[in-house]
Amino acid sequence: MQDHIHNTIDPNRLDHLNDPIIDHIRTDFPKLHESLTVEGTLRLIRRQDLGERVVYFYVLDREERLIGVVPTRRLLTSMPNVPIRDVMSRRIISLPHTAKVIDACEMFVQHKLLAFPVVDESGFMCGTVDAGMLTEESISFAERLNFDDIFQLIGFRVSKLRGKSAFGLFRFRFPWLVATISSGTICAMLTGLFEATLAEALVLAFFMTVVLALGESVSIQSMTVALQKLHFGPPTVNDFLGWLRQEAAATALLGMTCGLVVGAISFGWKGAADASLVISSSITAAVIGAGLIGVSIPTLLHSIHDDTKIASGPITLACADIFTLIMYFGIASFVL
Repeated sequence: MQDHIHNTIDPNRLDHLNDPIIDHIRTDFPKLHESLTVEGTLRLIRRQDLGERVVYFYVLDREERLIGVVPTRRLLTSMPNVPIRDVMSRRIISLPHTAKVIDACEMFVQHKLLAFPVVDESGFMCGTVDAGMLTEESISFAERLNFDDIFQLIGFRVSKLRGKSAFGLFRFRFPWLVATISSGTICAMLTGLFEATLAEALVLAFFMTVVLALGESVSIQSMTVALQKLHFGPPTVNDFLGWLRQEAAATALLGMTCGLVVGAISFGWKGAADASLVISSSITAAVIGAGLIGVSIPTLLHSIHDDTKIASGPITLACADIFTLIMYFGIASFVL
């Protein structure tokens, strides 16, 4: 899948997202003075060759600072003698001239507007950027990357399966399931080792699936975030450490909240304070660890070789399950 993308999309496409937005602005926007009337504005617009992509008109003061925006529809439906300052909207959503292309893309998605003015620190209008930068090629590229991410989560590429026989499909897909089989076997063995602990507090067995499910869910969430970040190129060591710090902080909050909720449910149901403490604290530790695993494994596999990164999903889930059970039974043995 990734090879197909590289063959059809410029490999420098991602670098384009970090370009300064000032390199992509349009400067052929009509400069409307606040003293103009609607009729005068229309005459001015007719004299200029603006093309078909202008959907907003921008009102400037004498220093050419942006003070208002006039949508085309409002301009066309207003009376001719009305001053343009009475028609314009003073609620301006603009991009700073220091923004990057990726910032503009986020603005288009967030605000659902068709264009944004680009201004400097003093409010001077440098130009406009419209939704034309979100071309079909860009959207297709994003869709393909998301498509690739989905199949990295489950452990195979669709492009590798085309034209395969049933046995060929088996040979390609089975090796990635070995990670799941191996982790399941290890988890079963761990459970067997702590059979006595489970016998002392049977409530731990009831909540084991909840603890495992939370660890898996968080690891997949973290892995998805990591995959999106990896689209922008391999991280430096400082970048990766920053990702880990951010993920540790986020998953600590998630872990403590989930741990308190599930621990309270356990205590309310069975009334076992020690077991509830084990469940609560192990969920907190497991969620934090699963989040760090979800960031670390895809980053490591992406740095090794292009063909290895497709194993991100199965290996991440396997490691998250094993770590979760180690935390669960380890804390149980210490507390009980």
